Amino acid sequence: MPSIKTLNDRVDALNYSVEELILFFKQQINFQQYVYPKWTMKDVLGHLTFWHESFASNVEDLYHERKPCPLSGKLSEVNKRSVESNRNTSISTLIKRLKTAQNSLKKHIHCKHIDMIPYKKGSRDYSKEEHLELVQHHIQKHLKDLKTAV
Repeated sequence: MPSIKTLNDRVDALNYSVEELILFFKQQINFQQYVYPKWTMKDVLGHLTFWHESFASNVEDLYHERKPCPLSGKLSEVNKRSVESNRNTSISTLIKRLKTAQNSLKKHIHCKHIDMIPYKKGSRDYSKEEHLELVQHHIQKHLKDLKTAV
């Protein structure tokens, strides 16, 4: 992928990664296969959806000039919660929620008064560009692991 320079480029790259993730989960494979010692493929989708919804929610709050409510707790605890809270959610519902979060991001991220976006309580805030790049790389890392597990 060529060097990403503009906000639009970063939004496009994230959108591409989300679409690639969705396409992966439309395959006819067993998503109960383990990717990591305690996480199945479906757990990874739940984890990514959880974080994507948090990002979208924080951006939407900033867009509407509300105080965002970033996730709180140690990263390991938040990641555990991201999986456990979605264990009983269907893949189709997770995909729908992921798309909704992505559409919200695309709609609100260009707002001029949004500067820094919270990531998690106790962590530093990130610029729009940094946050988009961070999320896009996060999805790509897990997508690579998912493909390797197949």
